[in-house]
Amino acid sequence: MTTEFPPFPDSSGLDLKLDGAAPEVAAVARTPHAVNGKHEEEATIDAGLRSLDHYKRALPKWRYDLRQRALPLIRWETPYLAWLQSTLRSPALDSYFAITANLGTHTFFMIGLPIMFWCGFTSFGKGLVHILASGVFFTGFIKDFFSLPRPLSPPLHRITMSGSAALEYGFPSTHSANAVSVAVYAILCLRSPDNPFQPGTKATLEALSWFYAISIIVGRLYCGMHGFVDVVIGSILGAAITLVEYYYGPPLEQFLQSGGVAVFLAVLTVIVLVRVHPEPADDCPCFDDSVCFAGVMIGLEVGTWHFARTPFASIPFDLHALGWLSVVLRVLFGVLIIFVWREMAKPTLLKTLPHIFRLVETWGLSLPRRFFMPASEYKNIPLRLKVDNVMPSVSDLPGLITAVRHPKRGRSVSIGPQSAADAYETLAYRERRRKESNASLRAKGSLPELPKDVAGRSSGVHSGPMKPNDFEKQMGEGTVLVSATDAKTGNGEPTMYAGQQDELGEKEVFSKLVKPRVRYDVEVITKLVVYAGIAWFAVEGVPILFEFIPGLGAGHLQFR
Repeated sequence: MTTEFPPFPDSSGLDLKLDGAAPEVAAVARTPHAVNGKHEEEATIDAGLRSLDHYKRALPKWRYDLRQRALPLIRWETPYLAWLQSTLRSPALDSYFAITANLGTHTFFMIGLPIMFWCGFTSFGKGLVHILASGVFFTGFIKDFFSLPRPLSPPLHRITMSGSAALEYGFPSTHSANAVSVAVYAILCLRSPDNPFQPGTKATLEALSWFYAISIIVGRLYCGMHGFVDVVIGSILGAAITLVEYYYGPPLEQFLQSGGVAVFLAVLTVIVLVRVHPEPADDCPCFDDSVCFAGVMIGLEVGTWHFARTPFASIPFDLHALGWLSVVLRVLFGVLIIFVWREMAKPTLLKTLPHIFRLVETWGLSLPRRFFMPASEYKNIPLRLKVDNVMPSVSDLPGLITAVRHPKRGRSVSIGPQSAADAYETLAYRERRRKESNASLRAKGSLPELPKDVAGRSSGVHSGPMKPNDFEKQMGEGTVLVSATDAKTGNGEPTMYAGQQDELGEKEVFSKLVKPRVRYDVEVITKLVVYAGIAWFAVEGVPILFEFIPGLGAGHLQFR
């Protein structure tokens, strides 16, 4: 299908919100066109701009070739996703899918999983940690490996309650992997011959598991955050991880409990996987999430191995004997300990580790990673630095509560590029359409021109409901300007500015694409230690502390 290349949007009339002075924009040419008999300038992408060269430069050739083979699938499905979203959209569904998306996030599981270990579901909880940590790590591994963008906006509208989610690559969907892995694991456990639940209870819980997984998957499509390929591959990966855990987890657990050497090998394997995690083409936060859950795995294995060798491991959990009040107090106390550990350990490590890293650098043993600043290039790190989005800090709790109580305040709907990957894909697709338009001009001599709206975009008149072909014409129409490359940045990459419409589409805010903050080399070790500590407290530290606090311990139950 030959489509008209949409002219680059004119920035006049837009609400410009730039940090500092407006940049000198390069790679953007202006061509005159007539409006009401007057010649005005219209901004168009210069033919010399080669946005795909960014990935050709940033990725090894074999990874770049694989990315180019997969990219057409993302582009092909986008109009159909936009048509599906346009057909189903309603305010109620917007709020529902934005809220339920939180049930597939790392934050939800990081807060909920420790409760399993404090309420007598240690084996089930450890299985869930294994599959969720593996799902987050390997989906992040694949995301950084392929560096594929999310489906384009426009034509899609991005509906989310998390500002950081759109900064990640799209393929595959971590939400889908998490949801499917949890649902499949729950169903396998429900169908186990050792399950004590009644048939009616099993059927109800199994139905809820299926509903949970399907709701998360459909929600990622509805919210414009992922495409069909993303959720299908993510779901397959989640199911595969669960099957491996369910059938091969028990013998692996016996091996890990056999001695300290087995635990050491497990920890070493996790560290090696972190080290070989692919370098992304853009500054994507996927690696941060992978490191956090790698730390969780380390703390989990060390904690469960050591706890099994203490006398506290034989203390039973009995809900009826303890009572609901004691159980609720146990949970609140445990969550408090975890938050205290995180708030104390993180600034301490960020303050002390740089001195060690500078010493290691003098020995030539530093392990540099792209987008991370080595310790020799900075003096101090802000102690209140937010190093991850996996688990909220104490200061984030009021905002989370407000988002739950008032979904419309926490929910945002945006139209336009939100990350560097979005911007590069917008430019790449626009370049493709320009070439198609030029080829058509050479073949036919001329092209009929569609009416243009005030922003300079093509806007054909539709007599009925829009079809996928109509949405395809909107692809590449996101507002992106590219400034001249700043040699001072050292990375040779230009600064990008993108236009994003608000939920009502009444105005377009023209703003600089916010690049991720400066990241420091010590953050990797900080995340590993902090999240290993969170897992250790969940499986060993807090259960032991329970026995020293009157009313929370269950040690007296074993003498009944």
